[in-house]
Amino acid sequence: MGADAELVDLMGPQLELLLPQLDERSRRLVLGAVARAAGDGGIGAVAQVTGASWQTVANGAGELASGDAVAPGRVRRPGGGKAIPYGVYDLGDDSGFASVGTDHDTAAFAAESVRRWWQALGKARYPGAARMLVTCDAGGSNGYRARAWKAELARFAAVSGLEITICHFPPGTSKWNKIEHRLFCHITRTWRARPLTSYEVVVNTIAATTTAAGLTVTAVLDAGRYPVGAQVSDAQMKELEDRVLARHGFHGDWNYAILPVPRPAPDPGPAPAPAPQPSRPAPELAALDQPALTGLPPGGAAALAAALAIPHAAYRAARLHARLRGRPRKRADKPRNDPRHKMTFPGHVLAAILHQRFALPARTIAALFGCDRSTIAHELPRTAELLAATATTIPPAPLTLATYQDLRDYAAGHGITLPAPPDHTPPARHASNPRQTANSP
Repeated sequence: MGADAELVDLMGPQLELLLPQLDERSRRLVLGAVARAAGDGGIGAVAQVTGASWQTVANGAGELASGDAVAPGRVRRPGGGKAIPYGVYDLGDDSGFASVGTDHDTAAFAAESVRRWWQALGKARYPGAARMLVTCDAGGSNGYRARAWKAELARFAAVSGLEITICHFPPGTSKWNKIEHRLFCHITRTWRARPLTSYEVVVNTIAATTTAAGLTVTAVLDAGRYPVGAQVSDAQMKELEDRVLARHGFHGDWNYAILPVPRPAPDPGPAPAPAPQPSRPAPELAALDQPALTGLPPGGAAALAAALAIPHAAYRAARLHARLRGRPRKRADKPRNDPRHKMTFPGHVLAAILHQRFALPARTIAALFGCDRSTIAHELPRTAELLAATATTIPPAPLTLATYQDLRDYAAGHGITLPAPPDHTPPARHASNPRQTANSP
């Protein structure tokens, strides 16, 4: 039998008035009591009507069923935390996967749960897959309005090489999602009357869920940190819309695909006025982007940099947010007075290619690009991580090079002329002794 929909609908308006007056413990128990009275499927029905977390309703129902309620005066058991299961149900295999988080229910956590399912089960189960279809609710951390959900999935698509099609159920129809009555309802029945006293108990209880029809469930603990408040700017969203998202003709807000390889950047229009040239000339990347130097097809380094642009931006935003802990970034008002060339991301990709192909040291690459050695040494590991994440292999050259002159000689042997390295010698200081001249001994 299904949940008593009439009871839940009648209680909905009353709960809307009552719940704001209660503390966390009382709300949890009231929601659990209504769900138990509604019968099988009551947890999902109550969560849908009230907008409460499915986990909160399930915890309240389990607490009442076990008789092991929190002592008066407490809201949670001593040491009690929160567990946030994010479920993935594989229709073709009749199997479930639950990632139990310990932090916040964010878009990053939702996308990470999909990625964990792919790495743990999906990739081996569907080795030739090039596309993935995900059906999910219209709201919450994976809602159709959530920019961060799209940005996080774009990062996953770029790394996995999968084209991910997303289909959101229309608002108010989450009960149509098969995960509700093929996975979550069975998990609810498994932990009914069982106190969920630790994360280990939660994970093991979910993993013990089975049915006579053959359902199996894999559960893992995700102890990662997922801070709330991560923002995707208008410019970042425009970049996703222009190059990564492919909206469907029917309700493109609910149905869209995320491409693993970004489309070419749109025509930017008339070129702006040329910027003043730095005192130390920047190297021509096109002159370096040759098969003899990169081991890739002509223009291969530029194409690789374009393919890595989205995951690079996601990694950089995540590192910045973790470092600032959600605080806005403060920028110095004084302009930089550094004559050295500022490296771009395509330049860093090309630097990593030359480093892996010829074992060029950071000081030689810095001389080539006219920048500081610490800039190259800082970015080489990060760019190498992106190359490894996309399974990009740079073919090694038949020899290693140590100095900039070695690189110039090798390039000249293949018909490529490289300019002399930029001059990094600081300007001479004025003589402090007025009698001392340039000809003084």
